[in-house]
Amino acid sequence: MRSLQYFPSVSIYFRTQKDVNTPLLPRLSPTKTRNYPLPLRAATSTDEIPPNAVRRKTDSSWRGGFSLGVDLGLSKTGIALSKGYTFRPLTVLKSRGQKLETRLLEIAKEEEVDEFIIGLPRSSDGKETAQSNKVRSVAGRLAVQAAERGWRVYVLDEHGTSSDASDRMIVMGLGKGERQSREDAYAAVILLERYFSTQGLGAEIILPKSLDLQEKIKNSAPKDPDFLPGKLEEYYNF
Repeated sequence: MRSLQYFPSVSIYFRTQKDVNTPLLPRLSPTKTRNYPLPLRAATSTDEIPPNAVRRKTDSSWRGGFSLGVDLGLSKTGIALSKGYTFRPLTVLKSRGQKLETRLLEIAKEEEVDEFIIGLPRSSDGKETAQSNKVRSVAGRLAVQAAERGWRVYVLDEHGTSSDASDRMIVMGLGKGERQSREDAYAAVILLERYFSTQGLGAEIILPKSLDLQEKIKNSAPKDPDFLPGKLEEYYNF
């Protein structure tokens, strides 16, 4: 049973026609204080939830986290993967809407990805376009589903990635037919290379409105034991 501590009477004066000195009743207070959890606070920027490229910059020993590059087109979506310091095209998806988002989440799980880097269309003068709004809508829906798994979604300016991808495939000696079928995936590769070479500069995180989901993102995936085998205990105790 908790012990109770009595506090002395305190006088308080009321400004009425006649001042009345009214002592308060003794106040009972448990000697043991109760600890309440701090309220959740909305995250605001990549400073609080840094992308993998920034983590790699600030911590040279950090090797965890794989990234999925996504080039959203009008009819096709190119997918590329970054594991460590390697970049490779994965596939080109032709599905749209919910089927596309579901497939992106499936690929992320298969490849042990913890973040999506989605290309954001901009004009040559840096302004967003009508297609930018469509991309932001997809990114917003994906961000909610990704956050439930502790994964993050970022958008990054993709201006020029398609032309760069076309030039690279020509240098590689790929034929016209193969270039047309794989251009979107190579554009996603260019996007990832730009993202890491600039150390995440310009990457914008897309946050779900739910503070609980934001907390899941903040407490994102641990370091990969394949890169840091000496920290297996930390990995499994996460």
